[in-house]
Amino acid sequence: MQLTISTPNGLIDGYLAVPSVEVSGEGPWPGVVVVHDVLGFNDDVRQIAGRFATAGYVAIVPNLYARGGALRCIRGVFKSLSAGSGPAFDDIEAARKLIAGRGDCTGKIGVVGFCMGGGFALLTAPRGFQASAPYYGMLPKDLALLDGACPVVASFGRKDPSLKGAAVKLEAALAERDIPHDVKEYAEAGHSFANRLPAAALSRVLGFGYHHESSEDAWRRVLAFFRQHLRS
Repeated sequence: MQLTISTPNGLIDGYLAVPSVEVSGEGPWPGVVVVHDVLGFNDDVRQIAGRFATAGYVAIVPNLYARGGALRCIRGVFKSLSAGSGPAFDDIEAARKLIAGRGDCTGKIGVVGFCMGGGFALLTAPRGFQASAPYYGMLPKDLALLDGACPVVASFGRKDPSLKGAAVKLEAALAERDIPHDVKEYAEAGHSFANRLPAAALSRVLGFGYHHESSEDAWRRVLAFFRQHLRS
């Protein structure tokens, strides 16, 4: 369902998906903040939130483009991502606090993000979450920003030229910091392999887009990892 999220910078819209008692049993349940990709607050990210709800998580999607739409907001959101601070981080934190305070949530919250959102999922891993699942997210230039991070389950596509070597680099950084992790690079996948994008045929020609087998394996890994770190 649609909802309004109160942030330090005003109200933004969002989407909330709650588990069904018939499917997931009685709550409370853990939570997940889902951070959308560069394409914004669309049906794809709402369906992803729904899938987390079906798996037994209270899932919330903050609309990072709520202050004027993608064309106006994208520069500001990427500025926040590069700086490691700013309204986009405030929005994510507000979403985390909103579901953590709900009576149907245990207070254990994970964060998952895709593309641009994957970068936010990495940078917010040390900021109050209990597990983080970045999908093909840009690594911070200063890996010290990962100090104190929660457990991380990360997924990349080997055919993604924009993130060549990122999986190896991230795994080494997490291992060096003794952060529990599961990092995997999918040989047959490119960028956005877990997102159902518009113009899918063109996307594949350009080297990115949905890859079913890789996406389903990543879902299996993420849900197993979240089950370990959010339900224990």
